[in-house]
Amino acid sequence: MKNMFKVPDLRNKILFTLLMIGLYRLGSHVPVPGIDLGQVKQLQQQAERGGVLSFLQLFSGGALTQFAVFALGIMPYITSSIIMQILAVVIPKLEQWQQQGAVGQRKITQWTRYLTIAIALVQSFGLAYLFHNGGGGFGRVRNTTGFDLFGGDQNFNLPRISLVVLTLVAGTALLMWMGELMTQRGIGNGMSLLIFASVVSTMPAQGGQINAEKGLGWLIALLGLGIAILVAIVYVELGYRRIPVQFAKRVVGRRMYGGQSTYIPLKVNQAGVIPIIFASSVLYLPVIATNILPVDPNHSSYWGNRVQRWVNDNLVNGRGIAYMITFGLLIIGFTYFYTLITFDPHQQADTIRKQGGFIPGIRPGPQTERYLAKIVNRITLPGALFVTAVALLPAIMLAVANISNFPFAGTTLLIAVGVALETMKQIDSQLMMRNYEGFLK
Repeated sequence: MKNMFKVPDLRNKILFTLLMIGLYRLGSHVPVPGIDLGQVKQLQQQAERGGVLSFLQLFSGGALTQFAVFALGIMPYITSSIIMQILAVVIPKLEQWQQQGAVGQRKITQWTRYLTIAIALVQSFGLAYLFHNGGGGFGRVRNTTGFDLFGGDQNFNLPRISLVVLTLVAGTALLMWMGELMTQRGIGNGMSLLIFASVVSTMPAQGGQINAEKGLGWLIALLGLGIAILVAIVYVELGYRRIPVQFAKRVVGRRMYGGQSTYIPLKVNQAGVIPIIFASSVLYLPVIATNILPVDPNHSSYWGNRVQRWVNDNLVNGRGIAYMITFGLLIIGFTYFYTLITFDPHQQADTIRKQGGFIPGIRPGPQTERYLAKIVNRITLPGALFVTAVALLPAIMLAVANISNFPFAGTTLLIAVGVALETMKQIDSQLMMRNYEGFLK
């Protein structure tokens, strides 16, 4: 740890990164102008009950429930990046840009920014409408929630909406700029570190809530379980299968090139935390859609009320078996889907063939492609099952131990461990490059 601050260049990068994270946390507590701050407290209480609000505020570090300038967090950028990755598979122009190196990557980054602003604009309007109609529970009618962040219909006008939407979109654009600046001038990936700061910042408050509800004994026991889960996540995150590749020798002029052996590292958890984000988004689409259904507060048997009640009981209630089964199957499905997007066996086999390489015992071409596809499918299954188990653990604790939240597991710990490991690797490589002893042994 001392060596990190002995190198002036590395020290400046770390301090700059910490400064940007501090500014981000400050912006997460500055409220948007034009809202009723008295109603924000009720919104925060609504989020503590779980559901979609609890998931969304995870990526905003609590800024959403405070309706702060950074309420949308970095989620619009994550969503646009995922969309661009998926579109690159079906749109030839994007695939061509990917193969152009740095020039093509700059074009993709520029379009990702445009798409981020468009998504932030849509989400800002959506949040303004939901929180005006008391839809903080995302599926509960206004008469049961009874809050309105705009303070009544007379304040829900075009100038007020425009101010709120402009502030939220500007906050997202500022976060996007800060993340890219951290990547260039700081250490680690800026966007990932902003997400890391968001998810870690909620842990102390949630730990204090467990202490208040269950006592110190429960808190210590859950901390011990969280450490065991953390060790398991590190073990899986660093686990990979090495596929040996041999390159044939070739003579160019009077020199001989090639002949070396290398390997392709295939991670057990190739998709990371992306399948959980995908699954949560798909799971809560019908939850958000129920807000547009007609409801009758005086007649519980009305069809709109019944649909909302069924969705809340099965897709929001974390204790339900239907919720756990649906969420788990979605995570496994999206793990395979995203792994095939990030690692294409056909493209990888073609690249190996063009470079004059081959896998020992496997013919180049279609046989190599089938071999790689078989290996990817085999190692993806345990990774998908592990991610599903970690993601469902908070819901299991909610059902078994009657704990409102379990901050030391699930998506929170997966993101924190993944980003921390990647940042440590970068710091370690910087130290090793300057002849210092690194972290990793």
